[in-house]
Amino acid sequence: MTDKELVQRALEMRNFSYAPYSHFAVGAALLCEDGTVFTGCNVENAAYGSTICAERTALVKAVSEGRTTGWTTLAIAGSGADFCWPCGACRQMLYEFAPQLRVLAVNEHGQFQQASLSELLPMGFGPSSLK
Repeated sequence: MTDKELVQRALEMRNFSYAPYSHFAVGAALLCEDGTVFTGCNVENAAYGSTICAERTALVKAVSEGRTTGWTTLAIAGSGADFCWPCGACRQMLYEFAPQLRVLAVNEHGQFQQASLSELLPMGFGPSSLK
């Protein structure tokens, strides 16, 4: 799958977003090395702390289907002109499974920038930190 195709999947996932409070729809698409893609959207809640981001939705779907390794690229598409980078909680959750994950931050026009998760969360805390 090309970066452009993965970005398109993330953009499409914004249509399923439940964002009645922020009105900021986000979609995510997580690519695995075998070509499998897990998608997600943000789901807000009146108790704001219970809100789940699009990238964590995709992550949880992958894990719940037995996929905890082999993640290569994550595209995150927001509904604004700015590039949509993962929040701190998402960075931490992703780091648990894929510290070298490639992240594509996408704006509403489909343009994107990229960085590795280890660049976004330098000196991250993960499973090897507990050994």
